[in-house]
Amino acid sequence: MLPRVDAEEAAQEALVRAWLRRDACRHPDAPLPWLLEITRNEARRLRGSAARRERLELLEAPPLEDDELAGTVARLTVEQAVRTLADGDRRVLHLRYAEDLTQVEVARRLGLPEGTVKVRLHRARARLRRVLET
Repeated sequence: MLPRVDAEEAAQEALVRAWLRRDACRHPDAPLPWLLEITRNEARRLRGSAARRERLELLEAPPLEDDELAGTVARLTVEQAVRTLADGDRRVLHLRYAEDLTQVEVARRLGLPEGTVKVRLHRARARLRRVLET
């Protein structure tokens, strides 16, 4: 599921999380299934982080000369469109896409329920789409 180094990291994080939440184990006499579930979740989290890093690396790859001009124009157009949005819309879009946070992480950062963040992102993207289409 993960390269060895990442698997070791997932196992270590799982043990730390399990230790910190040891009171949550429903069957302390047989904790293995509980610990394995924590380990699986940690491996999934690390795999997701690696995928986000890979996407960022692709975005940062040097473009071809023809693509460079088109990419610059598109980026400037989007940046101009984003500047027309309200502060709240810009903030939620920045956290989600520029800082590459998950919706859960954005919600935590803003101190809002996850559902509220989902709605705000949906509405902000719709507003941005309308601005870009005009």
